[in-house]
Amino acid sequence: MEDILREIGSIARSLDSISNIEFKQYELSKGQYLYLARVFENPGIILKDLCELICVDKTTGSRAINNMVKNGLLIKKTDGSNNKNQHLYVTKKGEELYPIINNENNYSSKVATIGLNSDEIKELTNLLNKVKNNVVKDWKDVKNGKKRDY
Repeated sequence: MEDILREIGSIARSLDSISNIEFKQYELSKGQYLYLARVFENPGIILKDLCELICVDKTTGSRAINNMVKNGLLIKKTDGSNNKNQHLYVTKKGEELYPIINNENNYSSKVATIGLNSDEIKELTNLLNKVKNNVVKDWKDVKNGKKRDY
């Protein structure tokens, strides 16, 4: 079997490293650009849902969100009906960063698909979505205690 996960991992690590370097000047620590973008795209999202969306455990997500609140990029608003649910919103400072994050994403996508025609890009997108859905399902199962049978 082809080792496609090694290739996908290499791509993900390379893009993450580039983003971390480029966003350092905006005081976004490792991976925080991803949290900021997802909260911007999903205003009012709660931590549990955000963590599931980006496939991180709640402890990691909570630490990142708390740092971003402290740095004035996000705010938490308590839900009146359930004090445990704190809805996340991007601050004005965070809103100003979203176009920069989005531009970097668009540029990286363009670089990544150099040499591919529109049909190949559509096919690649469809195939990667299938792979992502399989892996996310497996991640959720393992996170919830299911043992994988190798």
